[in-house]
Amino acid sequence: MNTISYDSDIAAWANQQAWLIRHKKFDLLDIEHLAEEIEDVSKSEQRELASRMAVLIAHLLKWQFQSERRGKSWALTIRNQRKAIERHLKQVPSLKPNLKDTEWLDIIWGDAVYQATKETGLEDFPEDCCWAIEDILAQAWLPSDDFLNGGC
Repeated sequence: MNTISYDSDIAAWANQQAWLIRHKKFDLLDIEHLAEEIEDVSKSEQRELASRMAVLIAHLLKWQFQSERRGKSWALTIRNQRKAIERHLKQVPSLKPNLKDTEWLDIIWGDAVYQATKETGLEDFPEDCCWAIEDILAQAWLPSDDFLNGGC
């Protein structure tokens, strides 16, 4: 069998590796690259969750800090991101511990603040997340205007 190089055509390589596995030709497998690709699946799932969380939080920040610009578009984005996160966590439950990881949440918060700053021009967002993760993910919850009175 003519083996396909990982570096020459990753799609053809992946198809060939799948064929080799299905036909139990284990001695012909490219084990090192297969291991890397499997690890990349996990990283991809983590990136998707992080991206959706950052978009959600950025829109919650905009909702709170630009109340005069609230509209259907922001509300839809918030709702859709929450639903997508919920589905993603059902499909990949091993990602749930990330939601309790303060270091991970700090990174997500920073990404969200960056997005919100870029989209609004505002620079006075809180340095640290002041919402509970349960609130952020709750379908009915939206931040209030209490930041005007010293709250988040």
